[in-house]
Amino acid sequence: MPTDTLPALTTAYPVTDEEVTAYRADGFVRLAQVATREEAAAYRTPVAAAVERFSTETRPLAERDSYGMAFLQVMNLWRHDPDVARFVLAARFAGVAARLLGVPRVRLYHDQALFKEPGGGYTPWHQDAMYWPLDGSRCLTMWMPLVDITPTHGGLAFAAGSHVDGPLSDIGISDASEEHFDRLLAERGTPVDEPVAMQAGDASFHSGWTVHRALGNSSEAMREVMTVIWFADGQAVLEPANGAQANDLATWLPGLAPGDLAASECNPLLGDVDGD
Repeated sequence: MPTDTLPALTTAYPVTDEEVTAYRADGFVRLAQVATREEAAAYRTPVAAAVERFSTETRPLAERDSYGMAFLQVMNLWRHDPDVARFVLAARFAGVAARLLGVPRVRLYHDQALFKEPGGGYTPWHQDAMYWPLDGSRCLTMWMPLVDITPTHGGLAFAAGSHVDGPLSDIGISDASEEHFDRLLAERGTPVDEPVAMQAGDASFHSGWTVHRALGNSSEAMREVMTVIWFADGQAVLEPANGAQANDLATWLPGLAPGDLAASECNPLLGDVDGD
């Protein structure tokens, strides 16, 4: 389906006050049919084709570490495929992000296709913002399956309220981060919201500091998920706190330095939606 016939995704999604409150209290919220099943199906084809085209992972699952077994990960597809760009830059999705963050507009950080293969391993507990040279409390990720999934496909679990304390570890996604957060969440008595079944086009949104993980894929089908990360417009680039953040600064905020306005050519301003 060529770009000009793909769904526009410009109409607003009605996020309620209760959903905003839940997001800010828990650090995540699940929303039904942010894209309709038909819209999700239309974009599934170009996203899956782009993943196949740009994925560099060729090793059998048995030869990968836990991170490698977790998913086929392809980033920044919007820069390489105009059909995927139409999805990633959609005003509807950015409008939801802006509403949850309580800001007029957001900027794109990057996109990320996360396809978990049948037999793929679990994704260990982690905080996304550990990788970002930005204020993680003013960033969020949309996680949208493009196919119907059950928890057995590799659904997301969230540690409710874990975002309020900011960074809780500088450990990258690994068995070590899983052990660290297993221990920390148990010590704190943090409630875990377990994975749920989701239809294609449903989406969860979680804060940059929300601790989360995904189950392994014990089904016989690929878990096809597209994610988009945004940050509140107007914030400054932070001094990288670790090597991962230094790498992200060079990759997703090219040409910028700590203290600069986070607004490189790779971070378009988004969020205007039609009211109908």
